[in-house]
Amino acid sequence: MGRPRILIVGAGFAGYRAARTLSRMSRGKADITLLNPTDYFLYLPLLPQVAAGVLEPRRVTVSLSGTLPGVRLVLGEADGIDMDARTVHCTGPEGRAGTLAYDRLVLAVGSVNKLLPIPGVAEHAHGFRGLPEALYLRDHVTRQVELAAAASDREECAARCTFVVVGAGYTGTEVAAQGKTYTDAQVRRHPLRQGLRPRWLLLDVAPRVLPELDERLSRTADRVLRERGVDVRMGTSVREATHEGVVLTDGEFVPTRTLVWCVGVRPDPLVESVGEPLERGRLVVDPFLQVPGRPEVFACGDAAAVPDLDRPGEFTPMTAQHAWRQGRTAAVNVAASLGVGTPRPYRHRDLGFVVDLGGARAAANPLGVPLSGLAAGAVTRGYHLAAMPGNRVRVAADWLLNAVLPRQAVQLGLVRSWSVPLESASPELARVPGGPPREAEGSGGSGEGADASAVGADESGDTGGVPITEIIDNTEKAQLAGAEPPPHPAPNVPHEQPAPGRPGDEPARGRTNTEPAPAEQRAEPASRPGGEPGKNQPGGEPAKAQPAPEPAKSQPGGEPAKNQPGGEPARNQPGGEPEAPRPGPPPVREQAGGVSGRDRPDAGPRRNRRGGGSGRDRSAARQAKAQPGPGTARGGSREQPTRSGPGDEPAEGRPPGGPAGEPRAGRGSAAPHPGRGSGHGPAPGHGPAPGPVRRTDIPTEGDS
Repeated sequence: MGRPRILIVGAGFAGYRAARTLSRMSRGKADITLLNPTDYFLYLPLLPQVAAGVLEPRRVTVSLSGTLPGVRLVLGEADGIDMDARTVHCTGPEGRAGTLAYDRLVLAVGSVNKLLPIPGVAEHAHGFRGLPEALYLRDHVTRQVELAAAASDREECAARCTFVVVGAGYTGTEVAAQGKTYTDAQVRRHPLRQGLRPRWLLLDVAPRVLPELDERLSRTADRVLRERGVDVRMGTSVREATHEGVVLTDGEFVPTRTLVWCVGVRPDPLVESVGEPLERGRLVVDPFLQVPGRPEVFACGDAAAVPDLDRPGEFTPMTAQHAWRQGRTAAVNVAASLGVGTPRPYRHRDLGFVVDLGGARAAANPLGVPLSGLAAGAVTRGYHLAAMPGNRVRVAADWLLNAVLPRQAVQLGLVRSWSVPLESASPELARVPGGPPREAEGSGGSGEGADASAVGADESGDTGGVPITEIIDNTEKAQLAGAEPPPHPAPNVPHEQPAPGRPGDEPARGRTNTEPAPAEQRAEPASRPGGEPGKNQPGGEPAKAQPAPEPAKSQPGGEPAKNQPGGEPARNQPGGEPEAPRPGPPPVREQAGGVSGRDRPDAGPRRNRRGGGSGRDRSAARQAKAQPGPGTARGGSREQPTRSGPGDEPAEGRPPGGPAGEPRAGRGSAAPHPGRGSGHGPAPGHGPAPGPVRRTDIPTEGDS
């Protein structure tokens, strides 16, 4: 018989503590596997300080593989449990489905945001349960203050400087307190033009702040918040949320662009699928944290309804303190079920609570002794340093630097609004467009891939059946080519045809409009971007830069240029019909991935840049492609063109995708990503052309 297999699902407070305790107790005699969507343990109590710019994001994360020796980490999300077969079905971060077998199972999946049926909340509010949400909130608050400072309208300035937090519990109170200090520091250094001040509202239907804690802590927190300028409204909540603001339950409309949802949490939906008795969504367990009738399954943390032995008939609340201690008890009882030690029931002794209110202000009652002011602040930070399983020195260093240096109020733009939807069942993960596809043979997944695709479509509009991953590929290619892509391509984009010649364009000397440019006339790129072109180029000196014409139709502001090899030229294009050939020096053939100054809407006359070609060569290529026959590379067809950009044409005899015919993305292009599904490379006898020049002046689209 092999070593017993212990599977722990979730690495929150309960799961991490269980894994660490089992790692020390097993001493290599058991196979311990930890399944978690991220590779870190998140210390949630300090998350408001990340949103307020006090701590850097990595300070509140602890590496799982670095602090859990002997524990095998599996990245993924559990989406199904078969207790009869003793297996857990999971989906990895790249969409691959798998199954993990166990002899002992510890369910510590935690909780997610609680969503109430209030109109507009799911669309306009954001929760505060994961690191992506904290990063988004910090960027969003910073951006609103900066936009308010630049706003000429007083009403718009006031709306952007108003922040509404719903839920006056532990998390909501700290978010409002830390957020007020953060925005005040921004405005103190850069006052608003309208003379306004940031306004924070804290709402809750409860009669007091921190209703689940001691009343003395509640009074202290309420006093600090009001002294700092937070508008605390008890017995009030949100009736409706819109893009322009929120309607309160008392009928008042508050113009705002920020709604933070901290009304509470609910157990992870995974526990509802196990088929065992539940108590308000939590899996019922006995005092030894075992599922009745399933002695091999243990549950702890927010997802477990653990009986409170000191209060018969009640269950322990969903707090970090309970989860941390339940994780250790679960580990001890798992080891006892394998013959190591004796089982013990879970009992909790309240050691008090601490609430960090920003700066040196806090509210604490260690061992039942109420504290406030500097003493409470010192106890609060000392408790957090003692409770953190790592990064203590780094956290203390950040606190010290924040005390003597101003905060860095910058927005990084790493997390977008649609990446952290309120209804997400995985707040620890930020959604990405076209997330991991589901395995064809799998039985499903966590749903992140499908949900992400739906979110991407909703944000950008109807994609017309074009896969969102293809849109992303085209966007990246367009950015590399020097053009900013549209939010989404038009559905079912027809084959594009070449644009006709423009003023200043002329074909190569000695060639007719029906002859493709010979491959041997391709020249190396100019050695000095922006300077004189290289002299020793094949085919003579390159053509001089021509005056900038109107932008090609593939650029922003125009219709997409037609790009179908061998087809008719596009009608009604700027420049009219192609010019008759005029004598002139042979042009430089355009290299793969190059973009001439003509094709940039923001560029005037320029000399050849690295990887670019002249306007004369591009016109000749378009005129050559306008004739049927040699406009397509050998082996190509109308149904499978060479995917060239406007004016680009591969040399005759080259396979598609070679250096002379490397594709360049245009606006709305639905062509597949270069290199995907194609084994073509450079033509024999020619080295690879330089890659595209990465543009650094493309503006980044902001959040909604």
